[in-house]
Amino acid sequence: MICVYGAGSIGCYVGGRLAAAGAEVVFVGRERIAAEVRSHGLVLIDLDGAVERVEAPRYETDPAAAADADLVLVTVKSAATADAAARLAPRLRPGTPVVSLQNGLRNAQVLQAGGVEAVPGMVAFNVIHQGEGRFHRGTAGGLEVQAHPGLAGHLAAFDRAGLPLTVRDDLLGVQAGKLVLNLNNAINALSGLPLRTELSQRPFRRVLALAQREALAAYKAAGITPAKTAGAAPRLLPVILGLPDALFTRVAARMLAIDPHARSSTWDDLESGRPTEVDYLNGEVAALAAEHGTAAPVNELLTALVHEAEAGGRRDWTGPELVAAVLRPA
Repeated sequence: MICVYGAGSIGCYVGGRLAAAGAEVVFVGRERIAAEVRSHGLVLIDLDGAVERVEAPRYETDPAAAADADLVLVTVKSAATADAAARLAPRLRPGTPVVSLQNGLRNAQVLQAGGVEAVPGMVAFNVIHQGEGRFHRGTAGGLEVQAHPGLAGHLAAFDRAGLPLTVRDDLLGVQAGKLVLNLNNAINALSGLPLRTELSQRPFRRVLALAQREALAAYKAAGITPAKTAGAAPRLLPVILGLPDALFTRVAARMLAIDPHARSSTWDDLESGRPTEVDYLNGEVAALAAEHGTAAPVNELLTALVHEAEAGGRRDWTGPELVAAVLRPA
């Protein structure tokens, strides 16, 4: 049995696809989503519009439901990782692989410290929760995971679900590459625009490029080599982002392969009144830079602006306004 622990947008989509393909899946999460799923089932909508349904998924709110799992997929927000480990550790059989399908770089370490057999993982796509059990994949990308012997018996289930697991010997570079892209989550949330619209405007891309340059400098100081992402070497991304709009739309077609209504998870959290993961995205770059003697003022400012937005601050920044803010002398 596969348990999806902390089943929100990503968890319901991934777990739902597995269940639709015949895997035994139990979802564990909040009562709000449990009630929705019990009433409507799960409707999984792919980027190309293909639809799959799971009529009566098993969605529980008690962590005890994970006890019989032989694989756990953790999809809680990063701030809840330590609590997830504390709740899972006394309930799981020893050696049960617990895959972190979360943003950021350090969640697997937090899970491992909490007493579970943690496996780093990564989801490269965005999922939009549309209500009434509908979860829509808004961007391209797949699932990646660090090699672990406990995963071998589950690879076929992911293949049948159309979500094959790409197994890596070391996932840190892949996670670092994804984080370079996820630095846009804060910018998107502050813009209030759909992702495709925001990324089509050069001033917003200029801010993202500045944030990415800081991340790449911090990675170099930390000895981390980010993997190729969005079809380009990470060192080239800031250059591509700086291209004029017309040229960017031609060169970066893969980056813009986004549902026209898709927005970042940070925007979704702000919209729903939930704490964001900005401390584990832009804040992670700022922390890594501080640890290794480099500077990340753009990521520090974006982190602060998102926290201000959490408290009711601005969420309608224009691109030129945001450029001016990040370039303003301290």
